[in-house]
This record gives sequence, C-alpha cells and structure tokens, in this order.
Amino acid sequence: MSALGPLAVAIPLLVAAILTATGAIGLRRLRDAIAVLTAIAVAIFCGILLFGSRDATIVYWFGNWRPHGGVAIGIDFAIDPLGAGIALLAALLTTASLIYSWWYFDTAGSLFSTLMLAFLAGMVGFALSGDLFNMFVFFELMGAAGYALTGFKIEEEPALMGAFSFAVVNTLGAFLVLIGLGLLYGRTGALNLAQIGRALDGHPADGLVIGAFVLIASGFGVKAAVVPLHFWLDDAHAVAPSPVCVLFSGVMVELGLYAIARVYWSVFAGAFEPSRDAIRGIGVGVATATVLVGGVMSFCQSHLKRLLAFSTISHVGMFLLGMAMLSPLGLAGAALEIGGHGVIKGALFLGAGILLNCFESVDTNQLRGRGRRLPILGTLMAIAAVALCGFPYLGLNGGEGIAVRAAEHQHLGFISYVMLCGSILTGGAVLRALAEVFLGLEAKQPEAHRTPSHENREVDQKFNRPPIVMLAPMVLLLAIGVGLGTVAGVEKAANGGARMFVDHPGYASAVLDGTHADRTVLSAANDRSAGESDQTDRWPAILHGLLATGGAVLLAVLSVFRGRIPHAIRRSSRAIFSPILRPLRSLHSGHIGDYVAWLLFGVALFGGLMAVFCRR
Repeated sequence: MSALGPLAVAIPLLVAAILTATGAIGLRRLRDAIAVLTAIAVAIFCGILLFGSRDATIVYWFGNWRPHGGVAIGIDFAIDPLGAGIALLAALLTTASLIYSWWYFDTAGSLFSTLMLAFLAGMVGFALSGDLFNMFVFFELMGAAGYALTGFKIEEEPALMGAFSFAVVNTLGAFLVLIGLGLLYGRTGALNLAQIGRALDGHPADGLVIGAFVLIASGFGVKAAVVPLHFWLDDAHAVAPSPVCVLFSGVMVELGLYAIARVYWSVFAGAFEPSRDAIRGIGVGVATATVLVGGVMSFCQSHLKRLLAFSTISHVGMFLLGMAMLSPLGLAGAALEIGGHGVIKGALFLGAGILLNCFESVDTNQLRGRGRRLPILGTLMAIAAVALCGFPYLGLNGGEGIAVRAAEHQHLGFISYVMLCGSILTGGAVLRALAEVFLGLEAKQPEAHRTPSHENREVDQKFNRPPIVMLAPMVLLLAIGVGLGTVAGVEKAANGGARMFVDHPGYASAVLDGTHADRTVLSAANDRSAGESDQTDRWPAILHGLLATGGAVLLAVLSVFRGRIPHAIRRSSRAIFSPILRPLRSLHSGHIGDYVAWLLFGVALFGGLMAVFCRR
C-alpha cells in the first residue's frame, strides 16, 4: 500500500509528459479523457491511503534507504489521514475541473491538461512528503504550474499582470521557506521532519529556532493568503481560468495552512512547548484579522470571482482559528472545514465560470437579472451559498461546530463570534450577488477595480445554456459537501486523524524507528476527553449554522433593499463604516511594490512578536 504514495505523484507527471509529447498529433478528446482518468486514478490512490493510514502512519522510503540509529539517510513519504485527506481533496477538485474544462481551450487543450496534472502532482507530493526540502520542491512545482495557469490567457494583459503578481509574491514566500530550512539544516544537520523535531526536543527555543519557524511559517503563510500576506490572491483569481480558481481556492491555499501545521507539530512542537500560550495568542490574533479583512472585502466586491477570492481569505482565517488553538479538537474542526469549503467553493467558481461563458462578464452590476434564464445554475449556486454559510448538516457546519467546542475548551469563547461574523459576511456577500444576478434585485456595488466589466469567454464555442458536462461537476462537488455533513463517522474519523497528526513523539517513532503506538481511530472515537460529538453535541453546531445562515440572509436582504431603509440610518451607517472601508479598499492597490512591502511588514511583525513572547 505504501507504494501508492509515490505512484500518486509519478503517474500524473508521466502522463503530463506524454500529453505534451503527443500534443501535435491531435485527438484532443482522447487526451482530455486520459487526463480525467489520471486524476480519477490519483483520487483512488489517495482514498486508499486515507483509509489505510487510519491506524498508523504509512511511511515509504524511496530506494529503501531507511533510517539507521535514528538518522534518516533517505527521503520519505509519511502518510497520515489528514495528509492523505487533503491530497484526496486535491485529486477530486482536479477531476471536477478537468471534466468541466472539456469545452475549454480548443487550441491549447493539451498544455492546459499538462499543467493541471503537474499542479496535481505538486499538491499531492507536498501533502505526503515527510522531508522539509522535498516539501519545498513540491511547493515550487505547485508554484510554477500555478503561475502558468494563472496567465494561461497570455494574450490578455490582466492575465499576465495577475500571474506576475502571483509569481513575485509567492516566489518571495518560497525564498523565506528556503532560508528557514537552511537554518534548521545548519543547526540539526537534517532535513527529515521527524529527525529535525527529535533534534530540537528538550532544548529551549533560541533565536535561530524562532527565526527558522518565523521564516518557514511566513513563507507558507503567503501560499495560504493569511493577512497581511494575502494581497496577491484576488488578483490571481480575477484573471485565472475558472477551473483553475477551483484548485487555488479549494485546496492550494489550504495546503499552505497544512504545511504550517505539519511543520509546527512535527518539528517545533517540543521546542515551543513552554511557549504554547503565546503562540496560541499570536495565531488567534492573525486568524481573527484574516477573517474580518476577508469578509469585509468580500462584501465590497461587484466582481464575482474577486468576491469569492476574498471569501476564501476569510475562510482561511476560520481554518487558522481552529489550528491556532493547538489542540487535536481544533485541528479536527479545521480539517473538516477545509474539506467542506473546498468542494463548495469549487462549485461556486464553476458556476461563476458558466456565467462568464454565457454573458462575457462576472460583474454583478452588468449581470443584473440576466441569470433568470439559467434556473438550474441559479439553484445549484444558491445551495452552495447556503452551504458556505454553514447551514446545519451541510459541508462546513460540522467542522465549525467542532472548532467552536474546541474554543470553549480553551476558554476562548469569543472565537465562535468571530467565526459567526465571518460566515455572515461571506455568506451574505454571495447571497447578495446571486439575488442580483438571478433575481434581478438591485444591490449596486462600486465597480471592481483593476478588472474590466466585459471579459472574454473562456471557451471558443458560444452557448446560451451550460452543457451538462459543466453542470455535472457542480452537482458532484455539492453532493460531496452534503455527504461531509451527513455521513456518520466523518467527525469521529477527523478527530482520530487530528490526534494522530499532533502526536509529536509518535510521528518521530513511526518515521525513524518504525514503531507505532496503538492509535486506532475507531477505538479512540469513544474518548470523551478528545471532544468527539454525539447527538447532544450537535445542537451547538446546528444553532451556530442557523444563526450564520439567518444573519447572511438578513445582510443580503438589507443590501438589496437598502433603498427602503430610512435615509438617516443609511447616512449614519456610511459615517461609521466609510472610514474603515475606504482605506481598506485602497490598500488593495494592485501595485506589486505595495504587496511586497506588506509581505515584509508581516514577516517583521510576526518575527517581533515571536521574539518577544517565545524567546527563552
């Protein structure tokens, strides 16, 4: 079974090379079918690894170069449920995107499929790797494919500018990771995550260790679009092809958070044990800022793809809130949220792509009422919007409920209000946009800056009704989102996987010594101290979901009918919120120099806080 890990990376790379070599032959439909089948095969491999790793971490050593005396000579894949789970999410979203793209890019179809498969290989390898340098290598493979996919419409200037912004900021993030891992290699002489972690255990976190963590976490935080490292994200989403946005929002940014969690728990958890409260406070603060900035900016957008991009930033903050609590329960909640968000946001981006190809615009000011002739699409996008709010028993609700319980266990009850606020803002923004497009209600927003109201279609063939091949992936993703909230045992499995993930000594023993503790998920599911849910525990999650959905609906209604609100109330609201919204919008200027400056500021601020509160 362990050999499936390398195959899940090697096969899409090999197929990508074959598709490139045979691109001049023709037979585009055959090449597209091969790409889809490859993504399905990777999904099957990752699903098998997910179920096979429930009881113990699966470790694969390339070339059979196994550790001797606790020293890792070779390179490994260390596969646990959370790593395999996010790899499975990447494969599922890639499959849906490739099916949706059946009508895309008639003149460059093989290149598109090649880049998508290379991107998939990078994401899967990143999620499964147990070696820090190889995480960096797969990080770069993801980046190279992502830059090319963002600027795939090379004849359009906005696409090139979005790809350039994406490339510059994320390359700087990669440099930060490389410098940080160089510091760790100089201190420990190792690149294996488990070996570095064991070498740092028992020693106080000095300046070098703190600096390495700050650099690595900041570099991966750029990929995760954590505030204030997030500025590149909306520019990339606004111009990237819609099926590419599915991968960017659904799994790529989440992999940045996964990397931070993996590096913390595998490498730094022992060294930072005395500073856990300080790190928790810093993480919660950054996450709260990310939730609020992303939510407010989402509600200010008229360009649907930018709106969804800022919504992703807000949800990244919610995921980070769960992770920052530094508990298995919080991590389990974040993992379930990531899974639900990935498929639901993927469905929304596919819907935005259909609108673009039908009407040559995704600006809600231009689309008002034009979506009435697409009732099936409107229904699917409405279901996705309600699920994005966290409606009970849909995609995000279970994870949010677990995260709220984890916050209560940590005496951080205010986190539930932050998450509620983020869900209302992002859900209200999407519902308002859908009411404008599909119902014709007026909720005019400022024109989306840096993005023209008229855009070129992403397909060569014009259609007035979306083909079934474009609607089917939306239905598939929504069905998965519903399943995550309703299938029995999903929450228990997430809790078990999270406990395995945070087991710092157990991870080192599995990788370096080949020994495994008894960590069977099903037996551990009865551990009440881990905070598993039962029927009575579902009620706080249900209440949270109902409040978030109701608040989002109310916010959307107030927005579309604000003309009927008394003038005095509207004037008072503008006086309160305009001083906040105007500078916040101006910060997202589109100038790459501003984005680099904010990146450096964020790294310096994070480093300063860590030096003050975590230095021993």
